[in-house]
Amino acid sequence: MISRIDLRGDALTEFPSGAALRALLPRADFDVAAALEKVRPICEDVHHRGDAALIEYAEKFDGVRLEQVRVPAAALAEALAGLDPEVRAALEESIRRARTVHRAQRRAPHTTQVVPGGSVTEKWVPVERVGLYAPGGRSVYPSSVIMNAVPAQEAGVESMALASPPQADFGGLPHPTILAACALLGIDEVYAVGGAQAVAMFAYGTESCAAANMVTGPGNIWVAAAKRYFTGRIGIDTEAGPTEIAVLADDTADPAHVAADLISQAEHDPLAAAVLVTDSVALADAVDKELAPQVAATKHVEDRIVPALSGRQSAIVLVDGLEEGLRVVDAYGAEHLEIQTADATAVADRVKNAGAIFVGPWAPVSLGDYCAGSNHVLPTGGCACHSSGLSVQSFLRGIHIVDYSREALADVAHHVVTLAEAEDLPAHGAAVKARFGWKVPTT
Repeated sequence: MISRIDLRGDALTEFPSGAALRALLPRADFDVAAALEKVRPICEDVHHRGDAALIEYAEKFDGVRLEQVRVPAAALAEALAGLDPEVRAALEESIRRARTVHRAQRRAPHTTQVVPGGSVTEKWVPVERVGLYAPGGRSVYPSSVIMNAVPAQEAGVESMALASPPQADFGGLPHPTILAACALLGIDEVYAVGGAQAVAMFAYGTESCAAANMVTGPGNIWVAAAKRYFTGRIGIDTEAGPTEIAVLADDTADPAHVAADLISQAEHDPLAAAVLVTDSVALADAVDKELAPQVAATKHVEDRIVPALSGRQSAIVLVDGLEEGLRVVDAYGAEHLEIQTADATAVADRVKNAGAIFVGPWAPVSLGDYCAGSNHVLPTGGCACHSSGLSVQSFLRGIHIVDYSREALADVAHHVVTLAEAEDLPAHGAAVKARFGWKVPTT
């Protein structure tokens, strides 16, 4: 069901660098560049026709004819009232834990006294308006509403709107659990819009929806392509690709746990990646044996799990030892990385590249998806080598405030003028000279 890649012996010695090693590792095909050309006309159509284009695309792509794209307040209240009490309790606990973690990420202004009379203060200002996207294709993800909204709220974002695809089964409204999650979070501006057109709505604004400064949230390749299209016009979190799990394990790991965790991410999407990196052939064999019965006992087998596990993006990678395993997982840069080894805490501390790290047998990725308090909007496709997951910081902008007295400027003026002349920018120096009667003080 899942292939093997053998990197034992001399296999790793030829590939010392991260990029070369990454080329040996499994990864899903996710061609955002090709999708970009297909979403371009959709985005520009929304720009020129606004709500009318959104309504037309809802009929074309989602099979529903809308009268309006904004979800009525009564529908949000009704969704919350009809929410299963156990689901409500779980969502509320997820929100509580996420707030606990993200509230601690807030940043206070900091002033550095550079010299007497000269200081630089860094203050943190939230973006003014954010558009959140909650997918609604193969599955419904109220947890993603929480993971996007909570850090934005804790950052102090004042204006927030959410878009999720209209559902024919629910009268053209987004899934009721999505609406209920919005109600729990106090998000009252919700739109029944999906795909690239939702990103375009937030980027350009329409008659119903004011433009946003930033768009966050997971989605399919069309959403990722639209985010790329608007990069520079709006802020984005990441071009999220198919979900990934990598497990670094030795012979102390429980194969039933490892198999279950690989399957848990494979059930998201046929392009989902499930990778086990181990120095234990016995563990690899045992996980192989566990996969078949566990897969047979769950849902989404033929349309998601089997294609994901048997695809080129998933594999069991055999290495000689822990050191080699760490090299492999750092090169891979997984969205989710589990460490199931002896002394897992110490091993996790050595990992350089991962979206989130799950330590030991009692911290499965599923915990992070819902109730760990961590954020599950994480970099995919190897982007963990340079990017972070969503946090309060994602919604803040650092602004430097420079405050110098006459004396403090005088003390450094000759250096400013010297550097301006060295860069052949004499007007820069003149701006300083003008403040001292065109005669620069020297020290």
